[in-house]
Amino acid sequence: MRLRADDDPDRDPARVIGAALDAGVRMVDTADAYGNEELVGRAVAHRRDGVVLASKFGLVWRGRVAGEFDVRADAAYVREACDASLRRLGTDRIDLYYLHHRSDSVPVEETVAALSGLVEAGKIGAVGLSNVTADDLRRAHAVHPVAALQERWSLDARGIETELVRTAADLGVTVVAHSPTGHGTLHDPDGAGRAVLREVAAAHGVGAGQAALAWVHARGRVHGLGVVPLPGTTRVAHARENVAAASLVLAPEELARLDAAWPAETLPA
Repeated sequence: MRLRADDDPDRDPARVIGAALDAGVRMVDTADAYGNEELVGRAVAHRRDGVVLASKFGLVWRGRVAGEFDVRADAAYVREACDASLRRLGTDRIDLYYLHHRSDSVPVEETVAALSGLVEAGKIGAVGLSNVTADDLRRAHAVHPVAALQERWSLDARGIETELVRTAADLGVTVVAHSPTGHGTLHDPDGAGRAVLREVAAAHGVGAGQAALAWVHARGRVHGLGVVPLPGTTRVAHARENVAAASLVLAPEELARLDAAWPAETLPA
């Protein structure tokens, strides 16, 4: 069912985007696979020059079954997908354009060469990658500078902190950390990690999600690279809470407690 603003204003997608932008957010992230590029385009149209608009391509759904997809990353499809996204977004440029998922059949060099051509044509501002390996990132960066790497990174998903983060730091690539609050339900089988997170959050008078966001933000200092947490939200109130978390600074001892409670070596990528 299509959600209307008068059903619940707090959940109206355009209001959520507007509230985030009003609160100081400058990057809006979407993808052709999300099916909401037209909505996003309308929501940012009146302030387009103040927004870093990011989108992704490459996932092709199999029928209408969520979660089952093929990857298209050939040069012709890169150009085709970009033009289609530009039309849906109602803009003449996408500031940051990602390959949504690595391809097993198309060399990343071919994909990035096509993306480089889109940069030269002025259709996109920068190249990004998502769901790739460290080797993919190195090979891609050798063809054209990769501005951003979007990967899952949260207390309960720290697999990125091995080779991929080290490679991004070496190349000067910013990590855009999606799902930094574990989709709002950080998974911890024994509950110990959750308890520590709640205690740290309570000490600052904030919610657990805000503390989890602050922890992700702090990983940039730990690993020596830029980290941009990318929380998703469907409510205006939550969008404002997420923005407020950007000013939350956890003490070294708090970060150490969280690291110990959610050890990277036992958690999935």
